[in-house]
Amino acid sequence: MGGAPPRTRAWRGGELVAEGFPVGEASEYLARPDVVVWLDLCAPRHEDLRVISDELGLDHVAVEDAVSRHERAKLDRYRGYAFLNVYVPYVAGGHLTLHELSAFVAQRALVTVRQDPDLDVDALIARWDASPDAGLAEPTAAFLLYGMLDLVVDLQLAAVQALDEEADAVEDLVFADAFPVKEIQRRSYALRKNLAALRRIALPMREVLNTLLRRDLPIVPPPLVPYFQDVYDHTLRVGEWTDGLRDLVADLLDTRLALQSNRMNEVMKKVTSWAAIIAVPTAVTGFYGMNVPYPGFSQHAGFIASTAVIVVCSLILYTVFKLRDWL
Repeated sequence: MGGAPPRTRAWRGGELVAEGFPVGEASEYLARPDVVVWLDLCAPRHEDLRVISDELGLDHVAVEDAVSRHERAKLDRYRGYAFLNVYVPYVAGGHLTLHELSAFVAQRALVTVRQDPDLDVDALIARWDASPDAGLAEPTAAFLLYGMLDLVVDLQLAAVQALDEEADAVEDLVFADAFPVKEIQRRSYALRKNLAALRRIALPMREVLNTLLRRDLPIVPPPLVPYFQDVYDHTLRVGEWTDGLRDLVADLLDTRLALQSNRMNEVMKKVTSWAAIIAVPTAVTGFYGMNVPYPGFSQHAGFIASTAVIVVCSLILYTVFKLRDWL
């Protein structure tokens, strides 16, 4: 195999009966009418999927989509099975990472294909083991599919929550006294980019769940419809939360521009006020510096008078500007 070794499991009546068996033995387990099989392939090559294709009779188009990267989130229907492609997001340090996960869903078999070995399937196995086994009482892979989709959507919700916390941090920076413009711009751009990427993978999930919930698609049995409906409700929440955060970030950027303009106005008022105050001694000293006789010319009284005029006028301007909250 191209990546990690394959993971295999088999259930009968909701009980785990085999684990870690070779992929080539999947047809032997599927030959029993009461067994459900799960196969997991990590970074497989075309020849690696040939065995699975022969075991389950997969179409070459679906196999090509499984090994291709950056396919959109979708659900394609084929004769006897369906092909599913979703993305699992992780947010760390303000950076969003997307892991692609594909799956072939047959009546009694689920084959997951991972392109990234960092995508942990142990959490999926733990969710299956911790879930009630009622969904596996019948020989169907729908309950396995529910656990996988439920985990994917929960991780999407966790990613939105992390981006929401990042939006709160950016909001604190916008209203902080320090007002670090470059950091606000950098983090706002990264946040908008992450939200756009998350929205691209979250919105198609609605279509995927809608298709699975259709009555004419025999993948989901009626007892499991409420489970998938709950996952669908969570996908709606992810999309709405993402759209709300995008609007919030846009409002934060507008607020940043408004605050920056207000701060600039405050600075201009202070500069103008101090310039007016400084203009008074400049005018007075310039007047007394003229080479013509004037009251107090070349006398100590003239120096005292000019100094008094400077101090009084400057104090008056300072008081007026202070009352107008310009200083």
